[in-house]
This record gives sequence, C-alpha cells and structure tokens, in this order.
Amino acid sequence: MERRNFLSMTLGALALAVVPASVKAEDYRKAKPTVWSAHTVEDAMKNLYGSATFIDSGVKVTAPKVASNGGAIPVDFSADMPIKSIALLQDANPEAAVCVFDANKYSVNKYSVKIKMAKSGTITIVALGQDGKLYGSKVSLDVALGGCEG
Repeated sequence: MERRNFLSMTLGALALAVVPASVKAEDYRKAKPTVWSAHTVEDAMKNLYGSATFIDSGVKVTAPKVASNGGAIPVDFSADMPIKSIALLQDANPEAAVCVFDANKYSVNKYSVKIKMAKSGTITIVALGQDGKLYGSKVSLDVALGGCEG
C-alpha cells in the first residue's frame, strides 16, 4: 500500500513539474511596445503583425449593437482555424490595442472579455493563422452616453 502511495505521489509531482514548462506566454508589451502606443487600428496591426490587411473570414466577433455602459462592453470572439495569436483592437480610445492572446494547436480559440470604450466605434479582431496569413472580422457598436441606451 505504501508503494502505491509513493508511486502515485511521485507521478503527481512529476506531472505538476512538467505543466509549467509547457505553458508559454509572450509579453507583448515588452516584445512589441509600439503596438500599445499605436493610435489607429491599422498602425497597431502593422506593429503587431507587419500588415494592416486581413482576409475577412475564419474569425467571428459578437458585441452588442448598443452598449448602455461603455465601461463594461462584453465581446465574444473566436477563430475556426488553427492560429498562432489573436488580437482585439478598437478605434474609440486613444490607444487601439486592447489584448493579444497566444494560441497553439491545442488551444480552444473562443474568447470572452469585457472592454472599455469611451465612445461609439468599431471593434476589430485579427488572428494570425498557422499558415502565416491574417484573418479578421469587425463589428461596429454605439455607446449610449449616460447609460440611457439612446
């Protein structure tokens, strides 16, 4: 009985030691600081991926048409293909980049976040596919000033 406990605890400890080594995250603020200071979506895309054009397919974005609270706008986005990374950009705030997620072949590429937008604008999702091409989608929304939805 003690041997089984020892083996199971050893295997469990080994599994925990291996997991952090397999998790990889790139600090985009350090690696690509110009992305976070870009004032337009196009500049942020160029600084992040080297191009400001994307294929309008393979990526889906959902956000409310009218947001009653610009401080907490729910945004859901996904990619139906293998990707290397996916970025959320917007044109309503002084800096266009909101967030970037790394992905790999095992990733479930469905994301849900809440963002702040100072005024009405467009949300753009851009994904770098495993094939090296950029895919994306856009959605426009109105931010109701004063929270009155109109």
